[in-house]
Amino acid sequence: MSALRNMLARIEAARPPGGPAVHLLAVSKGQPIERIAALAAEGQQHFGENYVQEALSKIAALAGRGLVWHLTGPLQSNKCAAVARHFDWVETLDRAKLVPLLAAARPPDRPPLEVLVQVKLDDETTKSGARRVEVPDLCRLVAAEPRLRLRGLMTIPRPDPDPSVRRARFAELHRLFQSLRRDFPKMDTLSMGMSEDFELAIAEGATEVRIGTALFGPRPTKR
Repeated sequence: MSALRNMLARIEAARPPGGPAVHLLAVSKGQPIERIAALAAEGQQHFGENYVQEALSKIAALAGRGLVWHLTGPLQSNKCAAVARHFDWVETLDRAKLVPLLAAARPPDRPPLEVLVQVKLDDETTKSGARRVEVPDLCRLVAAEPRLRLRGLMTIPRPDPDPSVRRARFAELHRLFQSLRRDFPKMDTLSMGMSEDFELAIAEGATEVRIGTALFGPRPTKR
């Protein structure tokens, strides 16, 4: 069984009875174009990239294959125009000033840019993300822009060695997601869980998991 088929089977096995469908995002940062193309040939369409310049060369090289590109790394204001023009999703919106920059640069001949608000649940100064109290206002700003489409929330919890701590963080984000859906009923995406903890995230309501290492293997060493 290929790594992709194995991962899809594990995702399906982790779904609680009656739970939401779970979408696989293949995190391809640092991976060569050949590996991405091979996974695309097996049917994987959605790929996540952390670095804009690296992603742009891959997007160009793999054009015409119907792939969907997600920005999964921190978004800087000076990269908003390139991201809005070339990506399909932004999963890391974390501050208000980025919203009008993305909206203004989204080409009118493309569908609205799909946006997730990144939520920082732990007090980690080195990690991106909006604080919980900032999230409702950010959602309102995104929802008000015709060239953007608010799809949901994303988080990367602290990698605590205790699985119960991580699971509690996922449950916390799920509660926030459910409460926000009262005001934003079209929100449908809860992105949480990576290679080492995606099953915990699925148990707590994730609808998207971001998988890199468990799908591609270790990233090639940079020379």
